[in-house]
Amino acid sequence: MMIKNMVPVTKLIATFAFSFWALVMHTTIPLIILVVAELLILTVCGNLQRNSKAVGSLAVFAVFLGIVQLLGGGSVESAYVTGLRMMAMTVVFIILLTTTRLQDLTAAMVTQIKVPYEYAFMFTAALRFVPDFIAESKAVQEAQACRGLSVKGNVFKRMINYMSVIQPLMLKSLSRSETMALSLELRGFGSQQRHSFMSNVQPNVMDYALIGGMILISAVVIYLRIHGIV
Repeated sequence: MMIKNMVPVTKLIATFAFSFWALVMHTTIPLIILVVAELLILTVCGNLQRNSKAVGSLAVFAVFLGIVQLLGGGSVESAYVTGLRMMAMTVVFIILLTTTRLQDLTAAMVTQIKVPYEYAFMFTAALRFVPDFIAESKAVQEAQACRGLSVKGNVFKRMINYMSVIQPLMLKSLSRSETMALSLELRGFGSQQRHSFMSNVQPNVMDYALIGGMILISAVVIYLRIHGIV
């Protein structure tokens, strides 16, 4: 499919383009169109069902942000805009992560965008640990539930009880970070040697056309925002 055949640098530019459009737009209808477009892309890629829980959690958090905006004295329109903007800026990252290998993303950042290898590796390593962190969170929560942990009660009681999940989760994360740091040090990470990549991440004609289209759309969005249309 065309989306999966795009090189990582094009997907990365598209991710920042969608996030930029979400920041520039200040009305509800364009943001709804943007969120629907992202969900359609996720569906076309065949990853919507697999990430339905993540999208659902983002939707709940978007509603929470809208309520906070409303309680803070904002209008109903601003509450909608806040929630939709958060959705638009996060769903696009799900698309990036589910359609791109992190090794290819690292190669693209180093070879095309000229990001230093250390920074590119840290960025992709952080992304790599997100699903592991979520899986460990569920495992710890289930283990604590078997020991009698109750998450019932009011919000404050739940927050206090959830500390018994956060503490072992943070300890496991720190242990993993130390293990990874030691492994990288033993392999000579940070040396000045030139890095080579097996992945072919060179953009083709279609990628350049898509990048040009996104630049054009960005210019149109800025023009419409200046005139108060979006």
